[in-house]
Amino acid sequence: MSTVQAALLGRSTESSTTGVESLGLYRLALWVMLGANLVAAWGVQWDIQWHVQIGRDSFWIPPHVMTYAGVTLVVLASFGVLAWDTLRHLRGRAARGTERIVGLSGTPGFLLAACGIALTVLAAPIDDLWHRLFGIDVTLWSPPHLLGLIGVTINTLACALIALEAYPPKSWLRYLGVVIALTAFYGSLAIGLRPASRLAYLYGGVLFYAFPILGALFLPLALITAVRLTGRRSTPVVLMIVGLAIGAIGVNIARVGFEIIQPVSFIEEEIAKDPTSPIAVTQAIAQKNGSTPGSAPGGSLARLLSLAPVLLLIALDPRRRPVSATVLYGVGLFAFWALTIGRTPAFAPMMPGVWPTVVAFAITMVAALIGGTAAGRLSEGLARFER
Repeated sequence: MSTVQAALLGRSTESSTTGVESLGLYRLALWVMLGANLVAAWGVQWDIQWHVQIGRDSFWIPPHVMTYAGVTLVVLASFGVLAWDTLRHLRGRAARGTERIVGLSGTPGFLLAACGIALTVLAAPIDDLWHRLFGIDVTLWSPPHLLGLIGVTINTLACALIALEAYPPKSWLRYLGVVIALTAFYGSLAIGLRPASRLAYLYGGVLFYAFPILGALFLPLALITAVRLTGRRSTPVVLMIVGLAIGAIGVNIARVGFEIIQPVSFIEEEIAKDPTSPIAVTQAIAQKNGSTPGSAPGGSLARLLSLAPVLLLIALDPRRRPVSATVLYGVGLFAFWALTIGRTPAFAPMMPGVWPTVVAFAITMVAALIGGTAAGRLSEGLARFER
């Protein structure tokens, strides 16, 4: 057996930092959940494009099947470990490091992971009912979409906690697990912010900067936590690069899927019913920018320049100054939005004047202060499990 196999399955003499037993099972479940979350993320990425290019046929469209195949694996892995630890507890052999909540025994990481994915599962039937009542939509800010996204966000953060529980501090597999988990955590936060671009396109003014305002508030939760849990200043850049690679794979999965299935689009009929709907606005933005409907605005250049705010963050060393680094990150995010997205054909006419820009910048700085403080507390809370 190779060293990598032994480490993944826990067959070594190293002990976990939390002293939990059944390390082989915990480590196997962690990598199953990380892989399953990637599959689900690619399914969601394809689903967004399906909604705005094809329309919604049924619950069983291929992107949904892909998404919920990943979700199913996460459910089996997280609740399977809880079932195993609960059975051990009932037999009087409770593993060290486990807790008992509402009749279930498990480590804090697996308990949190199960709670998160349970919310996502609950969102599925609610989402189907929502579409039956209100028709198709592309906004991620509908109640069932937000519920499912919150569940995934909690689950991916829990995976980072499980990596801390299952591997010793100097393990490279621990670092890899934390990076992949927090990349998925960052990705779920970023996906949740995508409808902010529609606000910019429709309303302009202060709302033109809705994305940097919300980004400065929420995205540091992943970036600062990544620095704190790995102890490496460069980890946020690693997260961004890994995230861009995962996103590129998702784009190709959607492209190949459309080529194979060749679904018939009825999106024009849906747009004609309501030209002001989120789906119609998304189509209009894509047409003006010459991009694929459902893709992030700005194209390849914007994705590349999205690294700039993160480079500013690490320049101030968030290990010692997390709040100050987050404020500088907010400045970079604000400038990134104005200089890249604000210059695209769809968004350039909505660029606000001086005073709305000043107000939006001030709000962004306040959001960055709050976001940096919250991120510091979150990362400190997770880091307690190391000690």
